[in-house]
Amino acid sequence: MALPPDSSPLTTEYEERKLVAACLKGDRRAQEDLYRRFGPVALQVCRRYAPGREEAMALLNGGMMKVFEKLDQFRWEGSLEGWIKRVVFHSTIDQFRRQRKRPTLEIASWDQPTADTATHELYAEDLCRMIDMLPETSKEVFWLFAVEGYSHAEIADKLHFSEGNSRWHLNKARQLLRERLNQETHKHNRYAG
Repeated sequence: MALPPDSSPLTTEYEERKLVAACLKGDRRAQEDLYRRFGPVALQVCRRYAPGREEAMALLNGGMMKVFEKLDQFRWEGSLEGWIKRVVFHSTIDQFRRQRKRPTLEIASWDQPTADTATHELYAEDLCRMIDMLPETSKEVFWLFAVEGYSHAEIADKLHFSEGNSRWHLNKARQLLRERLNQETHKHNRYAG
């Protein structure tokens, strides 16, 4: 059987299949290669939930352990990278649940107000504080939908309730955020001169 040309997607999948097969056989070098290859993109997922690099690395290591535990469940129905990112995300959320903490929104270099919106006078920290004040389930639904891009069906499956319940929590979160944005204390940017 001839190998596909080096830069084709088939070569990448072929290499990934060989790498996964070696990992499943317990090959430590292959496991290290998988970690090095996909760790950086998985770290980006963890950085969204951790206040610093050390915490993000701890989340990454826990998530990659889950990847190795579940690697035999990957069915090649999507990209390996996407599957790894999803496993790391689920592991991160599980770690926060166990610690009774919730993810925090990390926003880098957004220190400028956005124009012509209800939040045009708010800084990122104000918005984070408002999101953090939401009821726990509504906050989690809002986060999964608005930030992570999950559908209501996926959220309902993940949180073990109906899609209608997911929609209700999202609307409740939006309503509460809208009310807080319209309060007098948030109508003017406290940092503006």
